[in-house]
Amino acid sequence: MGSLTLVLRLVLADVRRHRAQAALLLLAVTVATATLASGWSLSDVNDALYERTRAATAGPDLVVLSGDTGRAVTSVLRTLADDREVVAHHGPYRVVYADLTTRGSLSSAVVVHGFAEKPAAVNRPLVTSGRWVRPGGTVLERGFATALGVEVGDDVTIAGRTYPVVGIAVTAATSIYPWAAQIGPGGGPSDYSGLAWMTVADARTLASSHDLPVTLAMDLKLRDPAATEAFRHSQHVTGVRVNFHSWQFRAQQDDVILKRSRPILVVGSWLLGLLAVTGVAALAAGRAAEQIRRAGLLKAVGATPGLIAAVLLTEYLALALAGDALGLLIARLALPAVASPTASRLGDPDGPTGAAVVAATVLALAVAALSTLRPTLRAVRTATVTALAAPVQQPRHRPWLTALSALLPTPLLLGLRLTARRPGRAVLQACCTATAVVAMVAVLTQHAQPERGYGLGGSSVLPNLRGEHDRQLLLAVTVLLLALAVVNTVTLTWTTAMEAQANLAIARTLGATPGQVTAGLSVAQLLAGLPGAIAGVPLGQGLLSIFAAPNAVDPPSSWLAGAVLVAVLATAALTALPARLLSRTSVARVLSAETA
Repeated sequence: MGSLTLVLRLVLADVRRHRAQAALLLLAVTVATATLASGWSLSDVNDALYERTRAATAGPDLVVLSGDTGRAVTSVLRTLADDREVVAHHGPYRVVYADLTTRGSLSSAVVVHGFAEKPAAVNRPLVTSGRWVRPGGTVLERGFATALGVEVGDDVTIAGRTYPVVGIAVTAATSIYPWAAQIGPGGGPSDYSGLAWMTVADARTLASSHDLPVTLAMDLKLRDPAATEAFRHSQHVTGVRVNFHSWQFRAQQDDVILKRSRPILVVGSWLLGLLAVTGVAALAAGRAAEQIRRAGLLKAVGATPGLIAAVLLTEYLALALAGDALGLLIARLALPAVASPTASRLGDPDGPTGAAVVAATVLALAVAALSTLRPTLRAVRTATVTALAAPVQQPRHRPWLTALSALLPTPLLLGLRLTARRPGRAVLQACCTATAVVAMVAVLTQHAQPERGYGLGGSSVLPNLRGEHDRQLLLAVTVLLLALAVVNTVTLTWTTAMEAQANLAIARTLGATPGQVTAGLSVAQLLAGLPGAIAGVPLGQGLLSIFAAPNAVDPPSSWLAGAVLVAVLATAALTALPARLLSRTSVARVLSAETA
């Protein structure tokens, strides 16, 4: 039998014997890598969606806008179009700033572009539903229509006049919804506005009959699309206010909607990775004695230290890579919803980028290595005779400590003893609880932030799209973190109780009741969980301060205290059930197994 075949057979046999541990590692790595791959891919995916839309709609390389009107402005814009670096243009055309109300009384600011009924060579919006503009009707940008819940055939009211929606379209000439305003009267491209198109005559009538603000715009196609900055600096316009918006600016503005989404996913993946290491390390520590004996048996039959290390590590590395593959698949399926919160761009993401795949794989391998490297090295370095003998470690007796412990209640005494004998396990429990509290602090902080809606006058008739998207992402990551923290807490309690079965059985023979043993196991977890819960609040606030806006609002202290209390009570509740089940095990059976 070759070495590779032997390793594979031993690994498969070990996975079958420890299905729960294999499932935990697979689950933890899957959620961590899926979250990291999604966050790492957002910027590149957003750029790809913009490029796809720009190619399908003949998007301009440069949009020239002026808040002035009149023949002088028109003359300047036409002069720019005659430059030798310009190969095609569209306009000048009117951009009218108005308000829009739907039949369901939803209201929003809107910019109306006056376009010809025949599509131009540059800035040719792609109609995805219905038809292009016609007299008396309007076409809505798809992201805007989706937010309003409007479809072809519905009516909308613009500046007091009702228009039927004859089509839905997308374009790359403006930023995604809700930033269609460009240089409007509200101050600039960050104004919350939707986009609509009308015929040239209807846009002129709309502006003149209601005395609405108007901007003149022209779309330019350059000989070298990458030379937008050079073209802009080469133009010397005097007497007229002119703004240049390049296609690079559009792509950057599109990315604003994902500004907070990327930290949520990337930092969330770090925390999920930490929980994965915590849970798997606890299980690996619980199997330490078994692994040492197994290593001794392999050495006794002639296995080399390298072969033993390969057997012990391959199981975790293989499961980690399987979880990585599953996580990347989940990321591919989730990216359309995560990376494209509006319907303003065409197509779906192709999946995680190459850099995201590499980062997720490194995370998966790091989880496996950090969780199991120390137990593996310990097993390999243990002498064969020592590994097979498995000597019992004699505790060190301190008379003063024994006298002091006699004054403590039995549950507290058992909990302190379990914690003192396994300080590493206590650190893992503290890290697990602190991570859960960090997630809760993030949710509470997000909930405390005021959100400005997209309605007129700052009202909340239309929800803040970026805020809603970030809130949903944060909630999803928090649910994953809390679920993994729950699994880890139960796992830590179970492994602690299994390792301490003999000691707890002896305590019961000396008069401890099953209820006291159960309480002792819970106390052991609470002694570690309480400091972790308290530390999680400043850790969460410090982490959020790195990514928060300067005017971010801190949640009330009572909310943070409630998060600590919830974490402590949840730890007590989660540890009670496995502790109670193990405390009912027959004392005679446990002691017989130890002496067998």
